[in-house]
Amino acid sequence: MNQNDKDNTRDEAVEKELAGVPEEMLADDDGDEGEESPSLEDALAELRGDLEAAKQDVLYAKAEAQNVRRRAEKDVADARTYAATGFARDILSVADNLSRALDHVPEELREGEKAQRFITGIEATQRELDKVFAQHGISRIAAMGLPLDPNQHQAMMEVPSDDAEPGTIVQEMQAGYMLRDRLLRPAMVGVAKKPE
Repeated sequence: MNQNDKDNTRDEAVEKELAGVPEEMLADDDGDEGEESPSLEDALAELRGDLEAAKQDVLYAKAEAQNVRRRAEKDVADARTYAATGFARDILSVADNLSRALDHVPEELREGEKAQRFITGIEATQRELDKVFAQHGISRIAAMGLPLDPNQHQAMMEVPSDDAEPGTIVQEMQAGYMLRDRLLRPAMVGVAKKPE
């Protein structure tokens, strides 16, 4: 192979290499080989912009993943803390009936020895129930003598009263309960109003 054949083969190889490169990238406007062409600078700036956008997308994705993880942890904690809400609501009626039974025992029955033991047993059961409620974060809502709080009390009626300020709770028909910081059941109350 002579020198001309080698040069032709080399030229053909270079032409094949450059065939995929856009013409504007190959063109050199002012003949300086050290400077990049404007279109190459534009392409480089566009790639830098894409890189910044991709970095921002990654940061947003990380932040969103962290938020999802925090929400999931909170949901799990709430599920543990408030899992017994349905059961607690159901057991409140048992506590109400036990309390009503004790409230309606006549004094003459409390004097007999056998009746006294029976009543003492019921009172011990009520104390045990209150202890279990406290262990599980169930607490009774204070009502009597306090101003009506619509977040904890449900006004059932107005009671004319000279002794109490209007809006003050003067009667409790049914006790209200909280499960930690959530309302389990509002207290059903009577509220004082000015007599007519």
